[in-house]
Amino acid sequence: MIMASRSPGGQAGTKHSAKRKGLKLSFDLSPQSPEPEEDPFHRPTSTSPYPPHLWGQRSSPPTPSQRGGVQDVKRNMDRNSLERIRSESLDKSGKLKITPDKIYDFTADDLLDLGEIGRGAFGSVNKMCHEQSQTTMAVKRIRSTVDEREQKQLLMDLDVVMRSNDCTYIVQFFGALFKEGDCWICMELMDTSFDKFYKYIYSLNRYMPEDILGMVTVATVKALNYLKTRLNIIHRDVKPSNILLDRKGNIKMCDFGISGQLVDSIAKTRDAGCRPYMAPERIDPMSSRQGYDIRSDVWSLGITLMELATGKFPYPKWNSVFDQLSQVVKGDPPQLNPKEHNFSPDFINFVNICLTKDASQRPKYKELLKHMFIQRYETQDVDVASFVLEHLDQMPPHLPTDLSSY
Repeated sequence: MIMASRSPGGQAGTKHSAKRKGLKLSFDLSPQSPEPEEDPFHRPTSTSPYPPHLWGQRSSPPTPSQRGGVQDVKRNMDRNSLERIRSESLDKSGKLKITPDKIYDFTADDLLDLGEIGRGAFGSVNKMCHEQSQTTMAVKRIRSTVDEREQKQLLMDLDVVMRSNDCTYIVQFFGALFKEGDCWICMELMDTSFDKFYKYIYSLNRYMPEDILGMVTVATVKALNYLKTRLNIIHRDVKPSNILLDRKGNIKMCDFGISGQLVDSIAKTRDAGCRPYMAPERIDPMSSRQGYDIRSDVWSLGITLMELATGKFPYPKWNSVFDQLSQVVKGDPPQLNPKEHNFSPDFINFVNICLTKDASQRPKYKELLKHMFIQRYETQDVDVASFVLEHLDQMPPHLPTDLSSY
């Protein structure tokens, strides 16, 4: 995640001298055609593992000897995506695109370091100011020594945000450059995550108002729907720490490092994501063999909303994966009880249908966007900024949080 802190750990006000010229990463940002919706819980009519856009100039799906299986397609797509990023990042000068009409040439010399705000296995995230535009941003500094798996995740994250700048519910990408072999990714700076924010609210014996939850729901569903319809991607890691907010009341999704490319609207990888938020069909070894679709993220959204609404994770702590398998796969799904929770029927219904255990009966984004709860907050004027400002400056600088997004 990328967020600001009031207690930066690094040395503030430090400039960086660039030994290597800033390098631009630039892609075709034109929208892709959405994939036809397929249901992994019913037998497909086509024998091809490829979506039609992968057939190239052929008039029919490739033969078995040509295609090599779905996993080969996925590996090739991953490899091509990484090579595309690497190749396009090595031969162009650095550009910082703050808005469509504010574009600057830049190197590390132009960035004033205001201190470290996060750290992870890949490197660090620093709050920096681009002095010419007076833009404060989060700069993710990726060490050149990260292993191949981490590099793949970081490049996937970069690829997604670079192609999502026209979505107001996804953190914005400003530009990237290389310095002494390390990659610096300049991103929109947010103030905190809902993981930190809700824990602070409940520590005051207060609760998260339903209208704030409504705005979180609208932003998250629209971001996820954008990933599916425009990029043909499933997020796979929906949780409170990956939903960010700022002082202006903006709510945005982040952390796309383990997002998966959908093949015929189905994803296969079982171990991507944060296990506590995984849907039953992703945990159950029998169900996961046939793959899963965007409805697994709908389950994760339901768990997230229930956690934000009640102030606690809806399952007791698991001591092993067998406990999780028993409760999530074999037990009843968590549900909001109207008698125990003072929420509107629309919100309770929305959360509960997201937590439908049978994935084939769980709604997809198109259905969720038609739900009365979302439609209400699409049009209702909610002052999120005032609620955030009321609490943000009083928050302790170091609250327990999931730092995996760093």
